[in-house]
Amino acid sequence: MSGVLEARDLVKRFPAGRSLFGPPRLMTAVDGVSLSVEEGETLAIVGESGCGKSTLARLLIRLLEPDEGRVLLNGRDVTHLPESRLRPLRRALQFIFQDPFSSLNPRMSVGALVEEPMRAHGLGTAAERRARALALLARVGLRPEHAGRYPHEFSGGQRQRVGIARALATGPSVLIGDEPVSALDVSVQAQVINLLQDLKADFGLTLIVIAHDLGVIRHMSDRVAVMYLGQIVELAPARSFFAGPLHPYARALVAATPGAGGGAPLKGEPPSPADPPPGCRFHRRCPHAEPRCAEGRPPLLAVGEGRSVACFRWREIGAGPAAPAAPALTEAAAARFALYRDALDAKGPASAPQ
Repeated sequence: MSGVLEARDLVKRFPAGRSLFGPPRLMTAVDGVSLSVEEGETLAIVGESGCGKSTLARLLIRLLEPDEGRVLLNGRDVTHLPESRLRPLRRALQFIFQDPFSSLNPRMSVGALVEEPMRAHGLGTAAERRARALALLARVGLRPEHAGRYPHEFSGGQRQRVGIARALATGPSVLIGDEPVSALDVSVQAQVINLLQDLKADFGLTLIVIAHDLGVIRHMSDRVAVMYLGQIVELAPARSFFAGPLHPYARALVAATPGAGGGAPLKGEPPSPADPPPGCRFHRRCPHAEPRCAEGRPPLLAVGEGRSVACFRWREIGAGPAAPAAPALTEAAAARFALYRDALDAKGPASAPQ
């Protein structure tokens, strides 16, 4: 397994309160995750809230330190590099945060926010940084006069565009987006998805997208990794995954997609990450569970065609239902967006798309 960014047996634990007697309780948010992201691809990491996908993203970019395991960037182990040696490598790895308001300093203008990463890394002269900031703002759909405004003067979609421009400022090769469109309106989500796809092609980027909305990642992903309670339970090319997932949990996610016609609902509530069940962590909610599922953890095994699944019974169960045909929302929104930009260019207003 090799790629531009790799995780090998990553583990991250957090304190989960203290017991009356004995050591503090720990919650394992990421439990033995291994994956490899290939250059130029878009990998989507999906799962329910609390499954550990955002924690995994922060481990990959070294915003969090793993308790076990390793992170490799272009084959180089960066897990325990001191900040002084890690800092130059951060140019290649940048993060797009979920909340486009709280992630931007309200006291800084938009132009200064985009220039800041370049200043931090000592890139270019002041004039060169300014010129690049203006060019990046234009590339994400904002106007030069917006550089002097402040985050509170923009809509959520515009602020996310600023966040994307800021992430591109140092010329990264890998972008990690933690739910980058979940805080936006549906039509604005489509515009930002289109923008990320265009930027990926223009800048030769590798994308890792954290999401819980399968409809969003279906439009932009090359591969899908499904997480459940800190573990990857299925990893597959996007086309194969949406044609028929193999793991019972992944099948339930696809069946819950709007337009899929329903499916067998999941039984019970998700277990607490602080007290996960033994064996397969999904077995208490799985309609196909048998005694051995409660006794041992199924390994993530390669099953052909670039797919891996962690389930003892995946062959007996067979592939799940295909996802419904993708709606034309993204294409329709893109067409409306193009018409709107044509109108803006004709009228020359100071406002920009959402």
